[in-house]
This record gives sequence, structure tokens and C-alpha cells, in this order.
Amino acid sequence: MPEHLPDRLGGLDSLAAAIARHNEGLWSDSAVPRLTLVALDELIAPVDLLYAPMICFIADGAKRTLAGDRSWVTGRGDMFLNSLVLPVTCTFEQAPYRSAVLHLDGRLLADLLLELDGTDPLPLPRPGAPGAQVTASMTPALLDAVTRWVRLLDTPDDIRPLASRIEAEILYRLLAGPLGPILRQYTLADSGAARVRVAAAYISTHYAEPLSIATIAATAHMSPATLHRHFKAATGMSPLRFQKLLRLQEARRQLVAGNTTAAVVAEAVGYASATQFNREYRRTYGLPPGQDASLLRGRLTEARGRAD
Repeated sequence: MPEHLPDRLGGLDSLAAAIARHNEGLWSDSAVPRLTLVALDELIAPVDLLYAPMICFIADGAKRTLAGDRSWVTGRGDMFLNSLVLPVTCTFEQAPYRSAVLHLDGRLLADLLLELDGTDPLPLPRPGAPGAQVTASMTPALLDAVTRWVRLLDTPDDIRPLASRIEAEILYRLLAGPLGPILRQYTLADSGAARVRVAAAYISTHYAEPLSIATIAATAHMSPATLHRHFKAATGMSPLRFQKLLRLQEARRQLVAGNTTAAVVAEAVGYASATQFNREYRRTYGLPPGQDASLLRGRLTEARGRAD
């Protein structure tokens, strides 16, 4: 057994406990800038999410993430980097689940790289690689920094003077590890990865509008063929499938949240044909829109009842 393993396991327990102390509901924004806490005690149905650029540090439990044709599992002691806007479905596979999420700030990362330029042995990005997601294990040093970052919530007066310093330490340790190449790509304005991020962000803003590959490619300053190749490599799906998933996720949210009809929602998210919307919704979620929304509302009511 490696010498650091007992300390690492104890560190994971400490991080999980710190998350549990300050979590309010499944996802909780915190007083620490760019820190979100995630916690659940019982397994729940799969959840549709729109990932932003972020790094997730898992202290306990495990989840499976599905994005297009790609899926991966991250568990206790793992970290996961996503570098673009991405519609996903998450299935929590082990509970209790605890994680701390660092939302990436490109300016902070670029400033740190400029400070380190020419003085650090950090790995360089691979030319042309448009990768968007990667998983790895947390080192003890990184785990310690993340735990201290979350524990700032125990002493609110320390957040302002210390949060940015600890965040910089976390980013430095990430840059020195397996996530380093993609993090460096994240700061390069003219890389393939950056152009894919531009395309993904454009689609997420204009998902309800008629879009063509030519329009999206022009926005990202790529040829349609290059965009399609790089986009699928980065997201596991084509740009138009990406748009369809955004539409369906938003339609599902609206159906669950309010008194509305499938026809009204279909038009709101950009479908010209209610029949096509119903067909694609059922293919994606397994049930017609109204039936699926009713089932989800029932699950939410049941979960709130258990919480009370």
C-alpha cells in the first residue's frame, strides 16, 4: 500500500465532511467565488445538465456522465475537467455523493500562465488537439489545496484574503498534472479547442433559432468539415445534435416547471413541427413529453416529502 494512501483517504473524508457542512440542496453556490458544492444522500433518477467550463473534484460516491456517444465514470478521489458548454445526462451510481466544483476563469488561468512563463516545467498542449474532457486522480497535494479552499466556508472572514490565493494554488497543481495540456489549450485564443468552445457557446445562445453548419462554422472561423471533425472529437456529437439536445433539455425543464403544453414548448425551443418534437423527445427520454414531465414532477414531490 502506498505511503500516502491513508492520508489521501483521510483527506477525502475531510473534504466530503466540509462539503456536507455547507451544502444546501443538491447543487449549492457558495460564498467562495467560483465554488459550487454538490451533495446527495440517496440515488436519484438521471439528471439533464448543461455543463459549463469547470473542474469537478469528487470526495465521495460516483457518477456516470453521458455526452453524445461518449460516457465516463468518475468516483471517489477522481477529478474531471470539462472545458466547454456541454449538454449531458448524469447518473449518480454511488451515494452518498459529495463533490466540489471549480468554475474556470480564463483570465485567472492566463494570468497564472504568464507569471509562470519560462520558469515552469509544466506540460505543453498538444498541437491541434481539441480535447474537451479528461479525468484523473487527485494527488494528495491537490486534495489538500481543494479541502482548504472549501474549508474557507467555515471561516467567512478568510474568504476575501485567501480564496484567490488557494484557487491559484489549485490551478498551478492542475497545470502540473494530467489536466495541464487541456487547461493550457483553454487559454489559447486561436487553438482548435478555443474555436470549438466558440461554436458550442454560439449554439447554446442561439439553440432555438434555425442554424446551419455553415453558420456555426463561420462563427468559429473554421471550414464546415473541420468544425464537424473537431466538434465531434470534443463533445461526442455533431453540432446539430448538440443543438437538438439543448432544445430537448430546455423543453423538458419548461414542461416540468410550468403549466404548459408540448405544442407551446416545442415552438418556444425552435421546433417548426410538434410531431417532430414529440418523436425526438420520446426517442431521447423514452416517453411522450406530457407523460415524462408528469413522472418527473411526481419524483420531485416524492423527494421533497422524504426531505421533510
